[in-house]
Amino acid sequence: MIPIFIASNRSHTGKTFLALGLALKLIEQGYKVGYIKPVGKTPVKKGRDIFDADAVFIKDVLSLPDSLNVISPFVFSYEEQNLLFEGKIKDVKKRIMDALESQKNKDFVIIGGAGDLFEGTALDIDALSLIKDVNAYTIMIELWRGDSSMDTIWGTSNLLGDRFIGGIVNKVPLNAFTHVKETVKPFLERKGITVLGVFPKDSLLESITIRQLIEILNGRVLCCEDRLDDFVENFSIGAMDVDSALSYFSRIPNKAVITGAHRSDIQLAAMETSTKCIILTGGLYTNDVVIGKAQTKGVPIISVAEDTFTVIDRIEATMGKARIREKGKIERAKEIIDKEFDMKRFLKIALGS
Repeated sequence: MIPIFIASNRSHTGKTFLALGLALKLIEQGYKVGYIKPVGKTPVKKGRDIFDADAVFIKDVLSLPDSLNVISPFVFSYEEQNLLFEGKIKDVKKRIMDALESQKNKDFVIIGGAGDLFEGTALDIDALSLIKDVNAYTIMIELWRGDSSMDTIWGTSNLLGDRFIGGIVNKVPLNAFTHVKETVKPFLERKGITVLGVFPKDSLLESITIRQLIEILNGRVLCCEDRLDDFVENFSIGAMDVDSALSYFSRIPNKAVITGAHRSDIQLAAMETSTKCIILTGGLYTNDVVIGKAQTKGVPIISVAEDTFTVIDRIEATMGKARIREKGKIERAKEIIDKEFDMKRFLKIALGS
């Protein structure tokens, strides 16, 4: 068994995306693959037990035969945090190590890291401790935040030494992609730091379904309930005159338009362009003409109680944190791994050949 730890130094960097894409590629090449999320942070209930949502998702996608108690041995829920402060949590490390031991018949076991390298230190289950205890190879995935992003990969390489198998730079905007691939990556490589991939920022992976939007905004669907699983990639505010709106909307694909219920002119204009849904603020409804056209075009209309600025704040707090749990996103993750991840080099290092 070769343990591969997927680490990062912050949340929402793409650890689940990388774990899933890498697992799919390894399985495709004939390897037996397992997955463990040692420290879960997103609890979901299955029967009487609590497991991590990402672990449940990956088990289902990969059709893993292992029980959820193995794949998600510990979830750091609110209740567990209180038990920690009371000194009543026991054997967490043992649970995790036993789960890993039960997967020794696999060729690779991918270990999904927590929010950062130090999360779980109070329980001795932080990334650095687990990497050392299971002698895992580590891939560090880092968001592109400008040239300072290379410091995180470089620092992690220094920290882990031989256990560092390579870095990934993720969510690189198109205007920086060439710079990262042709300048930053070669620079790190010259310093002896392996870079296994540079992944572009992808609008689909960053997107959110209309159904998820409704949950976030506590909205009410006025029509086209059958289109709620479509992806929204962009957002536009409809607060201008209709002529300007048409020109503006035509430049933004796969969008949700946020506007007041009284702006039927904006709503009708939006539906002449690539619009996935219309969000009406203020808790009011639109007129029958708009509803009729929306039904013809297949554009859901959602009414929300909050004002436009509150809606925007809620959406901005969510975007970039969208989970990779829809079929379209799974396929896109595999496409990116196929194209941008150096699988040959990864296997050469991991297998020692």
